Amino acid sequence: MPLPPPTPVVVEAKTRVIYGDTDQMGVVYYANYLRYFELSRSDFFRALGGSYVELERQGFGLPVVEVNARYRAPAKYDDVIVIEVRLAELRRASLRFEYVVRRERDREELASGHTVHACVGPGGKPTGLPPEVVRLLSASSSP
Repeated sequence: MPLPPPTPVVVEAKTRVIYGDTDQMGVVYYANYLRYFELSRSDFFRALGGSYVELERQGFGLPVVEVNARYRAPAKYDDVIVIEVRLAELRRASLRFEYVVRRERDREELASGHTVHACVGPGGKPTGLPPEVVRLLSASSSP
């Protein structure tokens, strides 16, 4: 059952494509977009005053249980890319984030996607999201 509407906040993370992110064709290797999604998720939590590190200290984790990516145009070495992330769904024991990756120079959409994360507690057992995480994410939807 969904909790209160998720935050409308969109956080932008920025990074420059390094040579090691590219494949033999000179474009960003497709799996690296998942790293970009992760970068933006961490920035999202930080922007709201949260931290994955603190969540893990408390014995919780948010493993990815589903991922989707759609590639539209190539990013290349030295491009600065902007990864927009928003919380699309907040449930009792899971979260869904949505992403749009753009080249900074022309704002062209390069890729989009989503990840779904389950909340696990000690020993990797499924559990509800900690109340402070729910408060953090729910409260941020207020104007």
